[in-house]
Amino acid sequence: MIAGKKDIRALSKEELRQFFESIGEKPFRGNQVYEWLWAKGVHSFEDMTNVSLEVRQQLEEKFTINHIQVDTLQKSKDGTIKNAVRLHDGLVVESVLIPTKKRTTACVSSQVGCSLDCKFCATARLKRMRNLNPDEIYDQVVAIHRESLLYHDRPLSNIVFMGMGEPLMNYKNVLESIDKITADEGLGMSPKRITLSTSGVPKMIMKLADDGVKFKLAVSLHSAIQETREQIMPFAKSFTLVDLRESLEYWFAKTKSRITYEYVVWKGINDGDVDIDALVKFCKYVPCKVNLIEYNPIDDGEFQQAGNDRIQRYIERLDAHKIPVTVRRSRGKDIDAACGQLANKH
Repeated sequence: MIAGKKDIRALSKEELRQFFESIGEKPFRGNQVYEWLWAKGVHSFEDMTNVSLEVRQQLEEKFTINHIQVDTLQKSKDGTIKNAVRLHDGLVVESVLIPTKKRTTACVSSQVGCSLDCKFCATARLKRMRNLNPDEIYDQVVAIHRESLLYHDRPLSNIVFMGMGEPLMNYKNVLESIDKITADEGLGMSPKRITLSTSGVPKMIMKLADDGVKFKLAVSLHSAIQETREQIMPFAKSFTLVDLRESLEYWFAKTKSRITYEYVVWKGINDGDVDIDALVKFCKYVPCKVNLIEYNPIDDGEFQQAGNDRIQRYIERLDAHKIPVTVRRSRGKDIDAACGQLANKH
């Protein structure tokens, strides 16, 4: 941030209207500037062509626009694109464009680093440096939308909060960014096309339900046995499966929206029949579906992908209990853009 200047995107539309009134301008100028900032995503006051030069100069004197910059862009052989996004203070996060035949998805980050300590995730090895602001999250989506048009000739269709960070540990800013993304004066995207993925913070899942959010919820589960989950995700000692289950029951009672469980199967860790039985039991508490995710190694081999026979065993048992299950193959592995690989090597 430039010393003495406030980021103009921290102002609401009403505050912008009040600012213009205070300098003797018509309040509707605030509406115009708001549209430039959000719907049109400009990074410079100079680009606000329907605002007089004098007013633009006043804005330049008093405010700044702390926009992101795509520092480097990497393309995978499967069409996936990874952005290294530099923030106004020099810190870097990563976001990913994931194209398939039917959709183009933006995977965005919510923190620089992460608040949690999942052992299988590269991002968790970084300390949490700070939360992202709403505009920094929004800008990631805008950048990927433009890349989708440029490289795949179609607009962005979906957003997942599955990048760096735990979204529910940056609750206020994440929800503000989603408000902007879904607003007609923002990107106008349906909340049904947005999925927030959490490692499971029960108190904040209940708050989501109380706040009446319309987007989808996914939970990185990986084990329905408390001791095993703690081995994989040590923070789970504080956020137990009992508490998680109760929060998800509360979520469904309030929202009637089913949960997606994200679940990686590792050799010798959670690939036994006892693990499968525990997952089937856990899935009975709340209407849900299960995404079995291909594991993407990040290091020395402490975690290894389970054999196909064990994955198939999971599928058969879930199918037998009429629990929807899909296997999600990873995209962008050759550029470290796959699930769990975002490590901010910049």
